Amino acid sequence: MPKFFIKTYGCQMNERDSEQVAHSLIARGYERTDSEQEADVVLLNTCSVRDMADQKALGKMGMLGRIANERPHVVFGFLGCMAQARGASLLKNLPHVDLVVGTQKFHRVADYVDDALERKLTRAMDDPRFSIVDVDEEAGSQSTIRHQQLVPKQATAFVSIMQGCNMHCTFCIVPQTRGAERSRTIEQILAEVRELVSRGVKEVTLLGQIVNLYGRHQFPKIGNRSPFVQLLDAVHEIEGLQRLRFTSPHPIGFREDLIDAYGRLPKLVDHLHLPVQSGSNRILKAMHRTYTAEKYADLVRQVRDARKGIAITTDIIVGFPGETEDDFNQTRALVEEIKFDNAFVFRYSPRRDTPAAGMADQVDERIKERRNHHLLEIVNESARRINERLVGRTLEVLCEGPSKTNRSRLMGRTRTNKIVLFEGPEEFVGVLVDVRIERATGFSLYGTPVLTGERVATIAA
Repeated sequence: MPKFFIKTYGCQMNERDSEQVAHSLIARGYERTDSEQEADVVLLNTCSVRDMADQKALGKMGMLGRIANERPHVVFGFLGCMAQARGASLLKNLPHVDLVVGTQKFHRVADYVDDALERKLTRAMDDPRFSIVDVDEEAGSQSTIRHQQLVPKQATAFVSIMQGCNMHCTFCIVPQTRGAERSRTIEQILAEVRELVSRGVKEVTLLGQIVNLYGRHQFPKIGNRSPFVQLLDAVHEIEGLQRLRFTSPHPIGFREDLIDAYGRLPKLVDHLHLPVQSGSNRILKAMHRTYTAEKYADLVRQVRDARKGIAITTDIIVGFPGETEDDFNQTRALVEEIKFDNAFVFRYSPRRDTPAAGMADQVDERIKERRNHHLLEIVNESARRINERLVGRTLEVLCEGPSKTNRSRLMGRTRTNKIVLFEGPEEFVGVLVDVRIERATGFSLYGTPVLTGERVATIAA
């Protein structure tokens, strides 16, 4: 039985795509392994959002060349965004690469792996070199998103509801690597969620490049509710589902019906990840983000009014071309005003063939680093203060399994997406546990389970 290894770079959507590939390979009789040294097939599912992700994947594949020399039958492949963006050029300096498969062809990976492995096992040593490159667009590819591989007692799962993006932010390569917006039908998505819940999943996260613009060009509004809110309503009704998340939205797609959903849908969690990118209106315009800092702050206030205690997290880019100290100070002021629960702060990274890469006034890397460090200090202090206010409270935690850094502890997340570490038996994995918080840092909460009669019954079941 051949074994396969997949390493995933980048976002949750890439993780979901990798699980689809894993499911298709296992259905063909392949066995998954956590060691590339044991694998007959080694696949890297790549990201192109930042240059660092590209370089990591290229470096990793370069290091895998030694396995190719020792075990010439092994199939090596690039999947995903970098594969889509670079195509056959990836073969030039990495002669051991056999597959380059783009973002609209994940459902074909198993076929290509079968073909490549068979050729490698049967060809004569003097046969010419071959490779398979498929980065073509495919109509209806969003409907090929179906199955995913779950581990035992898996509590959470990602569900892709759409592919592509039409927004064309000037810093972003995603419209080139993922294509135009294409949405699955509500019926297809509901069927996948029901299957996941029947297999023990308690929480699903709906994924889209701009998730709250789901179906806007394909499906009609009903009762003044957008297709995305219609989807939230339908998923919310699935019996057995405990929690519903989505990521990542765009402020421009946050209308009254979506804000209202936070007041109507209790399964919709108390957490919103809402990228802001900058607090400078001049920079936001240059980014083609189509909102102002003032409108963003007002939207956060409306969401907080609709759902008391909701956690707000964000993405911020520092050092965008032309960003002055005044622009950066406006971003800092917005961060201090909103008091995010957490934020991903990135230094601007030029991406080939995007408008921002050719803009004048590129910011020096040392300035980017200073601004990045300074903003992170503010974000981390805000996160620490928010978490410290939770000490002494008992929070509902969905236990996901052992902590990656300390296997003797269990790890789970609150409805506000806070990571909680605690000790307990294996029976806690995959279920909701009440945990009394005893200690907090800016990154995690630590506590002790509090077992009520209802929770004991749930765990025993």
